[in-house]
Amino acid sequence: MKRETQNILLVLLGGALVKIAVNGDYLRYVKPAQQPWIIAGGVVMVLLGAVSILRDLRAARREAAAVPDAHKHSHQARSAWLLLVPVMAVFLVAPPALGADSVTRAEARVPASAATANAMAFPPLPAGDMVPLKVNEFVTRAGWDKAGTLNGRTISLTGFVVHTGGRTLLARLVISCCAADAFPVTVHLTGGQADQFAADAWLRVNGTIVPGTATLANDYTADFTVSTIEPIPAPQDPYEY
Repeated sequence: MKRETQNILLVLLGGALVKIAVNGDYLRYVKPAQQPWIIAGGVVMVLLGAVSILRDLRAARREAAAVPDAHKHSHQARSAWLLLVPVMAVFLVAPPALGADSVTRAEARVPASAATANAMAFPPLPAGDMVPLKVNEFVTRAGWDKAGTLNGRTISLTGFVVHTGGRTLLARLVISCCAADAFPVTVHLTGGQADQFAADAWLRVNGTIVPGTATLANDYTADFTVSTIEPIPAPQDPYEY
């Protein structure tokens, strides 16, 4: 690959990193805490590429002044410009976040912090008629809370629809660092109200757990009796942590 191609790729890739960090698309790949590092890395790449381009232009001018009749033609690096295609794709159109396909291909499980623990008593839920919870917290309590703090409480959950094995699930993907280590946590929506929604549709559901339905045999996917259901736009940050 020729130096000028390398430098242009460096500038474009750095610019793409800065772009997704500023507009929020980086949340499809990593945790929010990674934003400063993405911006810093992108800026450094842009600066390095720009400095290299300026240096090469000055060197080319000096060479042309010294040998004005010199003409160099090279067609060997044309294929290297094809590397611009994926960089421009990231720059112009960010890939979507992981969704229902990732859930159906992976084994749902409780977060690692709870998976290694025995059943334990969790602190009581906040007072109120409706308690909003992250799906991973709900799944953790459903599978491991010997005090049964979810029982009889109306819970509000937000996630996306997954259809698998004749069931409709509400799912979220939990990440520790980036999308590469994402794993799903799921809740089985009973009653048929969610069956009409397409896979990957985002919902806010209110309802109650069916006690005792989250077991190792079903990957701790508790039954959730839906009382109300509301379609919502996909959040900018689709993952849980």
